[in-house]
Amino acid sequence: MRHPAPLTEKKLFLFDIDGTLAVGDTLYDGSAELLSYIDRIGGKSYFITNNSTKSGQDYVDKFRKAFGLETTEDQFITSGFMTIRFLKNNYADKKIFVLGTSSFVKELRKNDLNITEVAEDGIDCVVVAYDSELNYEKLIQVSKVLLTTDVPFYGTNPDLRCPIDFGFIPDCGAICDMITATTDKKPIYLGKPSREVVDLCLELSGFTREETLVVGDRLYTDIACGINGEVDTCVLFTGEAKPEDMVDTEYPADYAFENVKELLKSVSEAP
Repeated sequence: MRHPAPLTEKKLFLFDIDGTLAVGDTLYDGSAELLSYIDRIGGKSYFITNNSTKSGQDYVDKFRKAFGLETTEDQFITSGFMTIRFLKNNYADKKIFVLGTSSFVKELRKNDLNITEVAEDGIDCVVVAYDSELNYEKLIQVSKVLLTTDVPFYGTNPDLRCPIDFGFIPDCGAICDMITATTDKKPIYLGKPSREVVDLCLELSGFTREETLVVGDRLYTDIACGINGEVDTCVLFTGEAKPEDMVDTEYPADYAFENVKELLKSVSEAP
């Protein structure tokens, strides 16, 4: 049985954002201090988010304007980034049907991918993302593709709901579930909990798995991602997961805290 390494030995932190470090434009108490502490000890923070609507640069701008925090684009490993990486490796010269926001579609096209948003001949795969611009015509088009062709169906992330100031709104997983109920086709998800997210951060940072901690608020994406990546995990009860969820789960976190401040206290304790 694997035993987690002491938190004081962690140097590479892979943070979920919404529900973990912040909600909307509100940064949780302790988040800025924890990120500053990681910098001081020579560590590295990456932000592994399943929000596909924002690019890395969008997040750099948001962290500066909303939170007063300076970051770099390479620190943000979004499900959109992982999807683009996958599509460029596997469908670079293929036609890809996409259901997503206009900004997500624009980002895919900027990466020289052949994107269509209508059911037409020659489609090689379907990609569905979180879509705050979702309408019924988009659902008709994706259903037509999946019901009239036998092409792979990918989702950017399996999250069922996205945190917002009043609670939650439907996320990509919920949209995909609706499409599955209509077409009987199930998606393969590309963002968290894929171990590739962890592997990429290790490759970019040069830290070891023993020095790494995945921190999130959702068990089936954040904590599962750390488990799949064979690194230690920490759940914060500031978003979706609650203490009672830890009693019987297939995604048990190695550490659990009420909030970011409690995690900061534990990682910065003198050995």
